[in-house]
Amino acid sequence: MELSPETRREIDALARRFGQPLVIDSPIPDSFDDPIRKPDRYGEVCMVVRRPSGAVLLSIKTFYPRGAYRLPTGGIAPGEPIFAALRRETHEETGLQTDVRRFLAQIAYHGEGATIGTPLFHTFAFLLDETSGTLGALDASEQIEDWREAAVGDLPRVADFLDGLQTQGTQDIGGDWRAWGKFRAVVHRAVHQALASA
Repeated sequence: MELSPETRREIDALARRFGQPLVIDSPIPDSFDDPIRKPDRYGEVCMVVRRPSGAVLLSIKTFYPRGAYRLPTGGIAPGEPIFAALRRETHEETGLQTDVRRFLAQIAYHGEGATIGTPLFHTFAFLLDETSGTLGALDASEQIEDWREAAVGDLPRVADFLDGLQTQGTQDIGGDWRAWGKFRAVVHRAVHQALASA
């Protein structure tokens, strides 16, 4: 899906406020539907929540392959500002109060064999610092099973684990976990690159 002129203007404003993000075009295997073909979103925010310890939060949902912890994400509805989605989703998924620190990455995903001009989906990753609150999802429908903290330096290993998932067909995401894992690995590598180069 192409970004609207309003969204492009917001991205420019967010970059001025929170720093220029890495801009990445990434081909992905697209043999799964959730989230890249969900009609209620054109993209997602990735919430890189830094705890007072300096570690970042990873989560796993009840229906994920075992060990598939990842940076939390939340959908952006058509017409919804990216920043509003970031604030809403961070609070709903973590229960924490946070301050937004940096715009880390803007990723456009393309199905294998698709042209660069026709993205399937978008991810906007932001670094947020936890300021208060108690960790725990406020929305039970998110099905978050557990949280784990990871050092920024561990994110490439998280990406490698997701990239190497072997579990195949599932109804939970409308397709193949292996393809989903390769899709999810991209933002972890991008976030690591952005933070490591700071």
